[in-house]
This record gives sequence, structure tokens and C-alpha cells, in this order.
Amino acid sequence: MPIYAGCDIGSTTGKVVLIDENENILGTSVVRSSHGPQATADRAMALAFDEAGLPHDTPIAYTVSTGYGRTNIKNINEDISEISCHARGVHHFAPQVQTVIDIGGQDCKVISLSKSGRVADFQMNDKCSAGTGRFFEVMTRVLDCSFEELAQAALKSTHPCQISKQCSVFAESEVISLVNNNVPFEDISAGIHDSIARRINGMVMKVGLTPEVTLTGGCARNVALIKALETIFKMPMAHLPRDPQIMGAVGAALYALEHSQQ
Repeated sequence: MPIYAGCDIGSTTGKVVLIDENENILGTSVVRSSHGPQATADRAMALAFDEAGLPHDTPIAYTVSTGYGRTNIKNINEDISEISCHARGVHHFAPQVQTVIDIGGQDCKVISLSKSGRVADFQMNDKCSAGTGRFFEVMTRVLDCSFEELAQAALKSTHPCQISKQCSVFAESEVISLVNNNVPFEDISAGIHDSIARRINGMVMKVGLTPEVTLTGGCARNVALIKALETIFKMPMAHLPRDPQIMGAVGAALYALEHSQQ
């Protein structure tokens, strides 16, 4: 049975998806990035083989890499941009989606898809941490809480505060001032999520908001962020049947299968 692999090496996590010739997912993995792209890819690949119940030395017919470290991995056949791979992965599971918001550790991408699943337009924020996982990391450090605690607190807020600064450095100072002024943790948390949602909405407006809309990346698990975006978009976010964090790796694996047959 030939096996095809998609390897998505991001700035904070590495993801691998293994599929067969019928596009069935055999194994997946998500690991923290560490010790360089190659080490992250090797660890993610080993865990994906474990989930698939296959030996680590099982031959792979074709491998496509994507993500932040895609060009720094050995033994791959091809590397493809994460924009194309996220579009492909989402369209595979949710062909009705035409707007994809991918929130990574260091960047945020808004991708507009045609009805056939091709990338029609995109916006990318890779110069500033606003609207990225890094922004959340800064805020959890300032508030001395976990990502889960930050999200759950935001859902309990009745009076979200206004955080006007988009830059994480200035927003950090703003949040510290709110803490020192005894603003409730729940309201600060909600204000943080609303601030990120506004930043993302500005990017979405540049490519156009076309239903349905979905989130990919690790931040797609943040229920408070989903709620903030649904409020600002005035529409529900589409649900993906598999982990949104592996959509780039899914797309890469599907490209691997397709390109191996050319």
C-alpha cells in the first residue's frame, strides 16, 4: 500500500498527515517545534507512523512539505506554500467554505477560495504579531494564565474592555495598566479577544468576506476567539470535521498523492 505524507513545519508546531491512495487518513501528529525543522519533522513523522500502526521505516511514496520551515527538511519531494495547502485541506473537508482564516504562531493569513477550491486572493500578516498566536502568548504571560483560562474567562465577561493598541508591545502596556486599575480578569480577557478579532476582520475585508468562513491553525480551538469573530462577522463559523490545526498537512498530503501520479 503506497503512503503519501504531508509535513507542515510551523514556527511553533510541526504537523504530519499520512494518507493512502484513496485519500484515507492513516495517521496524524502535532508536536511542539524544537531543535530545528528537521528534528521537528522527524518527531512528527514518527508519531504519525505510530498512530497509523506502521513501522517508522515504512517507505513513503511522495512527501510534500509546507509551513515556516518547509525548505529546511530532508528527503522530501516538493515544498508548497502553506496558503495553497490550507486551502486544499479545508476544501477537501468543507467544500462550501470560501474564506479561510489561518492563525499561526507568527503570522495570520486570510485566504479567499473560489467555489472550486482554488486560491482567489489572500492577505498575510507576517510583519507584526497582532492577530497571531504570539499575541496570545504575550497576553497569557502578562496575565499569568493559560490559553484555556484566558478563553474561558473571556466567555464570562459582561463588560469587555477596549484594547485600542494593535501592536503587541503597546497592547501589553495597555493590559498591564488595566490590571493595575483593577479591571476584572474576565473583561480584560474579552477585550483581548475582541482586539484580535478586529485585527483579523481588517484583513478579511481586504479580500472580501464570502460565506462560509472557517478557522485553521492552533487558535481555531479557542472558543472565545470563534465567538468574537462570529459577532463581528455576523455569521457562524463553519465547523471542520478534523482538527483545524492539521489542515495544512492534510493539503500537503493531498498534493503529494496528486503530484506522485503526474
